[in-house]
Amino acid sequence: MIGILGGMGTHAGIDFCNKIARLNQGKIDQQYPIFILYNKSNIPGRTENLKRYNKVLKSLQKGCFFLQKNKCKFIAIPCNTAHYWYDDLQKKIKIPIINMPKEVYNFCKKKYRKNSKIGILGTEGTLKTKVYSKFFYKNFKLVEPNKIFQKKYVNTTIKYVKKGNIKLAEKIIKPAVRHLIKKGCKKIILGCTELPLALQKNKLQNIFVDPNLILAETSMKKYRSL
Repeated sequence: MIGILGGMGTHAGIDFCNKIARLNQGKIDQQYPIFILYNKSNIPGRTENLKRYNKVLKSLQKGCFFLQKNKCKFIAIPCNTAHYWYDDLQKKIKIPIINMPKEVYNFCKKKYRKNSKIGILGTEGTLKTKVYSKFFYKNFKLVEPNKIFQKKYVNTTIKYVKKGNIKLAEKIIKPAVRHLIKKGCKKIILGCTELPLALQKNKLQNIFVDPNLILAETSMKKYRSL
């Protein structure tokens, strides 16, 4: 059984479950994976609490303990910034936790040319904690938006997706995408699990790398191997 620690945010966790369902489309009910989604929406804001490390860690730990207690074989966390706590969290939990940024790196390493420019859009917390940079720095050049584009477009988009206003989010994020393309990025990692929802109708689908989808694919491979 797959354990999913969601609520960071709620729409992102549901999007992850929808992607698992789509990966199994066409099958009968009994051939879909068994999973528990723990929508633990009371986990403190990750970006806002980087300096309150243990406060966030304890809340994440409680969520993982719940899934472990309920017989899950492994855990997926559809939140990029939460992986800042990954190493300490995995030490506390007996079952495996999939490392989403690492899986995204493995995906890109197989698909894209070494030393190529890859853009990344995410929360300020994801960028500050370098949860992607620590994997990508040897083989790729990660390109972030400048501070103006981050605050005006990326942060605002994430906020509106969390509120459920996807239509407005779709409009707001576009300048940030164009900004990274102008910087020479051929691919862009959607390093916040809210962002795929804001870009699901964007015409440039082939440029985006969706960590939520990669996490879903990795989860299904692991599930089938149980």
